[in-house]
Amino acid sequence: MSEHFDFDTVIDRRHSHSIKWRRYGDDVLPMWVADMDFASPVPVLRALQARIAHGVFGYEGPHPDLIEAIVAWLARRYGWQVSPEAIVLLPGLVSGLNLVCRAYGYIGDHVVMLTPVYPPFLTAPPHQGLVADQVPLRPVADGPRWRYEIDYEAFSAAIGPRTRIFLHCHPHNPVGRDYTPAELERLATICLERDVLIVSDEIHADLMLNGQHHTPMAALAPAIAERCVTLMAPSKTFNLPGLGCSFAVVTNPRLRARLEQAAAGIVPHVNALGMIAARAAYTEGEAWLTALLAYLRANREALLAFVDEHMPGIRCTVPEATYLAWLDCRQAEIPGNPYRFFLDKARVATQNGTDFGRGGEGFIRFNFGCPRSLMLEALERMTKALHHR
Repeated sequence: MSEHFDFDTVIDRRHSHSIKWRRYGDDVLPMWVADMDFASPVPVLRALQARIAHGVFGYEGPHPDLIEAIVAWLARRYGWQVSPEAIVLLPGLVSGLNLVCRAYGYIGDHVVMLTPVYPPFLTAPPHQGLVADQVPLRPVADGPRWRYEIDYEAFSAAIGPRTRIFLHCHPHNPVGRDYTPAELERLATICLERDVLIVSDEIHADLMLNGQHHTPMAALAPAIAERCVTLMAPSKTFNLPGLGCSFAVVTNPRLRARLEQAAAGIVPHVNALGMIAARAAYTEGEAWLTALLAYLRANREALLAFVDEHMPGIRCTVPEATYLAWLDCRQAEIPGNPYRFFLDKARVATQNGTDFGRGGEGFIRFNFGCPRSLMLEALERMTKALHHR
């Protein structure tokens, strides 16, 4: 008998300390931050319960069995062979973005990125005294849909004599693109020719919605791997963000040493429960992930159909990955900012498109990683607000 996974039950999170559910009023449906509303896999819960039963929570170093599980996961999911020494554990991807800016840049250096993009991309460079240079992706209309392409000429032109780092989002949050090997190779070629380090945030790599194969940037060729730092985590895949366990894959030992040196005394160790959860997820969570992806695909299709039928003037990307929809509200005749409109008039909290940098004006990001009933209720509220604006 096949195992049953329940993604339809609505779990009450309002009475926890959830940032997602407590930022706004009790009458607001939160569809904003990238935090799913599903319970984590049962093997993860069992492993955590067993560790808690031990009762002692002293300082712990990296768990060798977790490193082995990560290496095996990368090989199994992506055909990417890396050595255990290449794995550097981190307490989170946001701290990882700030850490790479600290490790590989000097005050006044420039960091280039493709926008609209995950907001910490925009803030990490200035936090470390660097300059963030935004290169807008090119939106292409496809009937009622949007699709984004890379403007390679603009990307190349944005790289100047003090550009040190390319912060790459792959799969891309919020537009949902999982870049093809050809697209990745073209970006990598430009970076290698200009001696720009590639930092590839691939936290959503496991969340492929079309059954396609994700290709890590560093897996393309040894020469690219030598100039690439990859940031990953089980947090989005298995809904573990609050446990704070992420990692970098750095095959170049010199780059790895610089990263570890920059972290010393500043970046905390990964906590014991985060490591326990990550290992259980990577070793026993694959069946749960397969079921999750099927559920997210169905949510995506239901969302797209609903928007097409009931929300005239709004266009949506078709996310190839992630559980995040990027909605273009510019033709919907919404008074003012669409994020504020839907929050005030529909009591639905989305993510403000302007948070994502250039190209985000007039857009909102909508999280469909939740029970379908919650997603549809939010969309119905938004539709009523549109009809009564």
